[in-house]
Amino acid sequence: MGTLAEAWAALGSTLGIVEPLPLSRAQWSAVERLHSNFNDREAQTCLPIPLARFRSVSTQAIHQYARGFDTVRTEYVDDGWFTEKFVNGPSDPMADHARLYNEDVDRMMQVLFPSARYRKGHYAFGNFTVSQPHGLHTDHSAEDPAAAGEPICIARIGTLGTHFVVGDHEAYDLRTKSMLNALRYWISVPEGEPEAIFDELLQKQVLGTIPVDHVMLMVAGNGSRDAHVTQHIAARPPAGGVHSAFFQRQYRFT
Repeated sequence: MGTLAEAWAALGSTLGIVEPLPLSRAQWSAVERLHSNFNDREAQTCLPIPLARFRSVSTQAIHQYARGFDTVRTEYVDDGWFTEKFVNGPSDPMADHARLYNEDVDRMMQVLFPSARYRKGHYAFGNFTVSQPHGLHTDHSAEDPAAAGEPICIARIGTLGTHFVVGDHEAYDLRTKSMLNALRYWISVPEGEPEAIFDELLQKQVLGTIPVDHVMLMVAGNGSRDAHVTQHIAARPPAGGVHSAFFQRQYRFT
């Protein structure tokens, strides 16, 4: 694992809101292959990988602040975000958490993928109430239609998680692919209604569950044949909703 693992281990003291996780041998194998060539499609099928865990004090503060909102508030980290939140007036607590998350994830990306640069990001918080999951989707790069695979890090704080398609989605049989298509568009297919299919694929572990309070490395892009872009779907909140916070930061390669 050599110097990459050593640089990763040295990150701990430099991070403000998260702490890097020790990676298993299999995870290191995938990360090292992606470090050499991010569009190693076989290695991409091993993602998502948890890179870091939010410190408990930060988790509690973020979740507590999110509980103060009855609807979901979304903020986009564009060119004017820092000026609006930190220069022209006092920042709100969630903007402070988002800034620390952005800085920490940037430091992790500098170690894992030195040529990656920030492309876009957003964060959302409040009471998530949508009664059915957001359709199975991938995070894309509308700014670059030719984009292949790109690193993206997401984190969910609280109790509302995210599910993802395990392994190589092209390797599944036709029945399973049809069921995944039902979740993508939230439609009925010969195999059943999307609600029942969602539960069945969770039970069969075709869908895995991303743990909350962790920073997860995933693959964004525009569906290039050379990339295995992570397909994921939001968890179904209970009746009345659930308070949570979500952070996302996507990169491109220079």
